[in-house]
Amino acid sequence: MEPRATITAYYDALRAGDPLGPYFTSEEPGDDPFVKFGISEQLVGAEQIESGLRAQTESTTDWAVDSEALRVCERDDHAWFSDKVAMGWTDAETAVRYEFDTRWSGTLTATSNGWRFVGMHVSTADRF
Repeated sequence: MEPRATITAYYDALRAGDPLGPYFTSEEPGDDPFVKFGISEQLVGAEQIESGLRAQTESTTDWAVDSEALRVCERDDHAWFSDKVAMGWTDAETAVRYEFDTRWSGTLTATSNGWRFVGMHVSTADRF
């Protein structure tokens, strides 16, 4: 799967409530330098990312993820992307709906299991 397909598959998995951890790599030896910034969290290292994404999947439902400007660049065994994404979800416990206009950026690397994220940043934007 190419980098663009990996990113869109991640969006599809988010909408479907499927596990998101497998989209992040854990193959780097040493200090586990991976990071995922979300709207309200910073997850550092493969274990925190996996745990945080699992908790997110278990505690939310009804995801909307609408990519508006996906750009992907690929070089050899790494790629990077940016996107504007209108997204929303419902808190499974409180039934409160959250909706945001967000900015996404990240880096992927080619692994033995295909392209995987090594870093992702999601933030809110006042306006695009």
